[in-house]
Amino acid sequence: MTFVTALLNIADETWTVAGQMAPYLLFGFFAAGLLSAFVSPQWLERHLGGPGFLPVFKSVMLGVPLPLCSCGVIAVTASLRQHGASRAAATGFLIATPQTGVDSIVATWGMLGPVLGIFRPVVALLSGLFGGLLVSLFGEPETPPPPKTATGSACATGDGCGMEDKPGEGFWARVRHLFHYGFMTLPRDIARPLVVGIIVAGAISALVPTDALAPYIGGGILAMLAMIAIGIPIYVCATASIPLAVGFIHMGASPGAALAFLIAGPATNAATIATVWNTMGRRTTVLYVFSVALSALVAGLAYDALVPFLGHSGFAVATHHHHEGEMGGVNDAFTLLLLAVVLYSVLEPRILTLLRGMRPAPESAAAPHVTLSVKGMTCSHCAARVRKELEQAAGAGNVEVDLAGGKATIMGSGLDAEALRKAVAELGYNVCVLD
Repeated sequence: MTFVTALLNIADETWTVAGQMAPYLLFGFFAAGLLSAFVSPQWLERHLGGPGFLPVFKSVMLGVPLPLCSCGVIAVTASLRQHGASRAAATGFLIATPQTGVDSIVATWGMLGPVLGIFRPVVALLSGLFGGLLVSLFGEPETPPPPKTATGSACATGDGCGMEDKPGEGFWARVRHLFHYGFMTLPRDIARPLVVGIIVAGAISALVPTDALAPYIGGGILAMLAMIAIGIPIYVCATASIPLAVGFIHMGASPGAALAFLIAGPATNAATIATVWNTMGRRTTVLYVFSVALSALVAGLAYDALVPFLGHSGFAVATHHHHEGEMGGVNDAFTLLLLAVVLYSVLEPRILTLLRGMRPAPESAAAPHVTLSVKGMTCSHCAARVRKELEQAAGAGNVEVDLAGGKATIMGSGLDAEALRKAVAELGYNVCVLD
């Protein structure tokens, strides 16, 4: 196989994978926009406070459909804690939420079959309950932090801590928010890992012979442990993990081993583990990681045991069905639409920046300001978290956060640059003052 032929095969397989995911992703983006527009963080927080197991159950049930990645969920979890949620409820939410989301549930159904599409959120639910129960029984003594006053954290008001700015109160304002979040903010947040995952899946399908690694990752405890070891430390969102799981199955991984990766990958990453260690304690962190690993292991083994009884519906990997005829044309159209959505979502901030640059500079451009370099922001939830914290720290100052550039600019008089730097650094980001 020549280099050019290999590239063409990769491109063809990548287009096929994208076409199979596109309809489900687009529907999932719409459903995620609905949740973001009509389910507020304050509503979540009101239902997750208090002792006992009921808040754990509520936190997990509410977390499963939310489209939050393992990075964005940290900020929401911190807000829940500041509003009185127990360590157990926060841990259950932290485990269950990033594993799924309406977009990833629909995409899993389309790419890996309806049985796994249902099995995956059920496992997310059970693993969150299991982790919350472990923390309630064996975690640190419960001393939930008191709610902060309006002069403290931005989370005190429940207004946008870790979430995108809440929509306006009117119905049409919420509809606008639905489409902006569902088809701009969310695609921009997952664009890079999603595109990389689809390309990797296409490359594996084109270059690696089917079942090439079956003797090594074809099933059993060792295969599950290998998938868990790969998944726990890396950052991968629930939706972007799907094409990677398809690639693993193509190489010979069993459906259960792929499921173990789908659980461990989105539920944890090194940054989340470090944050939980610092904010909720060493014992809670150990129980959190242990519950994710054990849930992935048990779920993977259980699913492999069920596959022989489920038939094709239990192992319906949508690969190698090239676009032909009418369905091929439909998939191509959805792929082009998905490509347009992702491209525009990524380019929108740059387009707005360019348009602002073409306008005459306002008088306030020369006003006193502080610019911070903020490393570690990966999604809109991170940017909202930084912006809200800086707005509180700066008082009446105007704050702009450039997620793509990793910068935050605070306009106003009498600003304390070091205090602003510390406010953001306390959120766990690497911050320095630029000017």
